[in-house]
Amino acid sequence: MVKKKVLFVAQEITPYLPESHMSKIGRYLPQKIQESGREIRVFMPRFGLVNERRNQLHEVIRLSGMNLIIEDIDHPLIIKVASIQQARMQVYFIENEDYFHRKFIFRDKAGAFFKDNDERTIFFSRGVLETVKKLGWAPDVIHCQGWFSGLMPLFLKTVYKNNPLFSDVKLVISLYNDGFEESFSKDFANKIRTSGIPEEALQYYEEGNYVSFMKSAMNYADAFIVGDKKINEELLDYAKKSGKPFLDYQGDENYFEAFNQFYDQIIENN
Repeated sequence: MVKKKVLFVAQEITPYLPESHMSKIGRYLPQKIQESGREIRVFMPRFGLVNERRNQLHEVIRLSGMNLIIEDIDHPLIIKVASIQQARMQVYFIENEDYFHRKFIFRDKAGAFFKDNDERTIFFSRGVLETVKKLGWAPDVIHCQGWFSGLMPLFLKTVYKNNPLFSDVKLVISLYNDGFEESFSKDFANKIRTSGIPEEALQYYEEGNYVSFMKSAMNYADAFIVGDKKINEELLDYAKKSGKPFLDYQGDENYFEAFNQFYDQIIENN
């Protein structure tokens, strides 16, 4: 029997970033899903807080070397990898010096939201998909965790929809209590605009706020998981009214089996 494949795209994974509810799920969920008999791949951003020497990151030359164009500027895509030995699990890191070498995640030392967070999320989502293409690895399920992977559904279901690797994939979004009050730059929609994305899809990026950004992701996703005890009520209502498969909050422990069964459910709905 062919193993089903699950691609995890995580905003945070411990021990690479400080321990949090999201980072613990990013760490232990893939391990448990792999131990259940599925094949996995795991991606996260190589934020500057990730200690490269301590975590033994090294560049994957055969996957690096591509440039992604944002606002007519070429940005080199570097792929690094590290292993969590006790889990027998590899983690791929999306890296770029302009976007990810600062020693903070989304805010500077004074707490100000980075002005280029919009470009950083574009680069990350496209970087993951381009790297999976290079791997030649066709996932059955893509599970996105954290708003930073919020452009994955849009790109996957428009720009990459005709790629055979992604033709049958189902995309799941975990909704967390990770909102922000700030808005992205006014030209966010124009930065996203590229061949294959319909103009009507870009309307959600005109406002550039957290709720509209996540609603767009939800429009193109196939299923939802509530990842926190409390999430934005407007997004929760939007998910429930969508009619798409929905898994309510499962608690901090022993959620693995419920997630695994949920993957089966949406794969069978294909």
